[in-house]
Amino acid sequence: MIVCSCNVLSDTDVRTACCNAAPRTAGQVYGCLGCSPQCGRCVRTIRKIMDEALGSSCSAGGGCMVSSDAEPCGDGLPCGARPQT
Repeated sequence: MIVCSCNVLSDTDVRTACCNAAPRTAGQVYGCLGCSPQCGRCVRTIRKIMDEALGSSCSAGGGCMVSSDAEPCGDGLPCGARPQT
């Protein structure tokens, strides 16, 4: 499902970014995916997906590659979770 129409981000993109880079804010998720927030209508949804992904599947060993010392991204550079087009 598309959660961000401006950047065409899906819930899968957000979950992948959470599991690969362990971002702590919605803004860091955008950075991990190589984009930036536009209108902001999706921030709540992204935050909810982050909470679900980081709270359940990653910590329960659901196939995510997050280590306890994973560095969050958010410096505006993509973390490799989504290829840039």
